[in-house]
Amino acid sequence: MNKRSFLKQLAAAGMTSIPAFKQLQDIVSRVEHIAPTELAKDEDFWAQIRSGYRLKPDYINLENGYYCITPQETLENYLHHVREVNYQGSYYMRTVQWDNKKAVASRLAEIADCSPEELVITRNTTESLDTIIAGYPWEAGDEAVMAAQDYGAMLNQFKLVAKRHGIVNKIVSIPNHPSSDEEIVKLYASQITDKTKLLMVCHMINITGHILPVRKICDMAHAKGVKVLVDGAHAFAHIQFSMKELDCDYYGASLHKWLSTPLGAGMLFVKKENISEIWPLFSEWGVDQNDIKKLNHTGTHPVHTDLAIDNAIEYYLRLGPERKEARLRYLQNYWIDQVRDIPGIRVNTPVEKHRSCGIGNVGLENMSPKEMADTLHKEHRIWTVAIDGHGVHGCRITPNVYTSTRELDVFVEALKEMKG
Repeated sequence: MNKRSFLKQLAAAGMTSIPAFKQLQDIVSRVEHIAPTELAKDEDFWAQIRSGYRLKPDYINLENGYYCITPQETLENYLHHVREVNYQGSYYMRTVQWDNKKAVASRLAEIADCSPEELVITRNTTESLDTIIAGYPWEAGDEAVMAAQDYGAMLNQFKLVAKRHGIVNKIVSIPNHPSSDEEIVKLYASQITDKTKLLMVCHMINITGHILPVRKICDMAHAKGVKVLVDGAHAFAHIQFSMKELDCDYYGASLHKWLSTPLGAGMLFVKKENISEIWPLFSEWGVDQNDIKKLNHTGTHPVHTDLAIDNAIEYYLRLGPERKEARLRYLQNYWIDQVRDIPGIRVNTPVEKHRSCGIGNVGLENMSPKEMADTLHKEHRIWTVAIDGHGVHGCRITPNVYTSTRELDVFVEALKEMKG
């Protein structure tokens, strides 16, 4: 079989038995004339999208931030890939697995707006970013800048690097309600010295949903000779952006979050000119130092997940990136605007609409975050997660495209009742 056509044929074989594939196309084709911001309010349309998911009825799931439930169409394709790879055995693994992975990575690169030579598939954001943090050519006395609100796994990796190489980590704290982009940029800039080599910044802070001005931070850092590593775990396939426009040096994301692939999929972007200086975590023998593949030695791994990324991309593109982003932002604003000014309720997500999308964070003055999350689950059948630290005390609320405003109404009424 022609290797180049294998991926397409394999995906098509799975699609033929799934009515939802054509169903989603038909649903979307009927609303193509409606602006995404208007369609975001159409509960009938989103109820049809919801029908493509298998959702547990025991609770309202407002914790999609850990990972997003895979729609049935993608899930069935994933199971098809599991069976097909198992059916072919080592023949598949020794012939076309790498061609297929490369083809899927190229599709991701199209969405990210970067060269296929700058992107590889990983398992998650942690693997992607830690590859850069651990592989950077550190020298004793070098400095790195990051925020207290960054994800713990990456902060821990910087601590490990400090212990191993003698670097100095400088940590800022991002305000929940900044007065301007410039306030945030100056915060990072204040920690940069002539010893600073790398700055890590979240594209979207995972605990509050705060979208940071990444391009402005990159411009500032680059002007000072500092490279920028971006944690895009919650941004990719959530908000639309271009890697070329961000102009960052490194970018990591988890595809099992907002792209809704099965668990265990991520991506790493490295600007072409930065590839050669990064040491790989595992040796990829014989690969050119300028080839990003040197950072992607994984050994034998679940290749069916790589194939399912392609199906998740198809779903995302057919639903429409603009429609998805508009719906997620609408859902967040729907509930957060109802509670932001209520005494006893503390919203930890910026008020300006452009500074967030689907993720929000809210706390209660009379409850700890843990007590709040427990009460929401046990008394109101709402599943979420407590966040308690680094200036953020509340629950992270992450609806998805299948979430209904009726479910959010239940959540809002629960907050009003719980605030005392």
